[in-house]
Amino acid sequence: MSSDFESYEQDFAVLTAEITGRIGKVPKLVGDEKKQMVANVEKQLEEARELLEQMELEVREIPPQSRGMYSSRMRSYKQEMGKLEADFKRSRIAYSDEVRNELLGDDGNSSENQRAHLLDNTERLERSSRRLEAGYQIAVETEQIGQEMLENLSHDREKIQRARERLRETDANLGKSSRILTGMLRRIIQNRILIVVLAVIIIFTTVMAIYFSVRGR
Repeated sequence: MSSDFESYEQDFAVLTAEITGRIGKVPKLVGDEKKQMVANVEKQLEEARELLEQMELEVREIPPQSRGMYSSRMRSYKQEMGKLEADFKRSRIAYSDEVRNELLGDDGNSSENQRAHLLDNTERLERSSRRLEAGYQIAVETEQIGQEMLENLSHDREKIQRARERLRETDANLGKSSRILTGMLRRIIQNRILIVVLAVIIIFTTVMAIYFSVRGR
């Protein structure tokens, strides 16, 4: 089970390294080249998400006593995934110095007002991207807390089930002991009744013997 998880880990590491490299190239491209690079990164991000889902399924199959280490690694990979997605969002609206200068028209064909307006729009987009990233990070942390709570509830449920099983075993043992004690008590009563009957027979026999003995004289 852990070997499958480690295999997915290696694939995830290679894939995220490729994604990081391509994200760094996005701001340097324009037009169709940029669109193609963005499409490639989106495809790889989807593959990375699928890998994370497979890894999470593997973690759920690991026994609870060994699951903690893998859960911690999963949280780290999810954080890395969140950072990649945030970097990708920023890269789609960002431009390198060369591309920005070209778009702003440093060759004198665009006015200073147009340049300032475009810069202002870019800054607003970047601020919005940062707010989205912060919101996404909060969502990821909330999901992690929820997952930890579910794991704790699962452990508590297992403890309760084990306690119930022990109670059932105890009840079964108590029932068996009760039946044994009842049987012993019944035998004691039967023995006492038998002793009383024998005593009555012996006394009656003795009295009758004395009676006939006296009468015969």
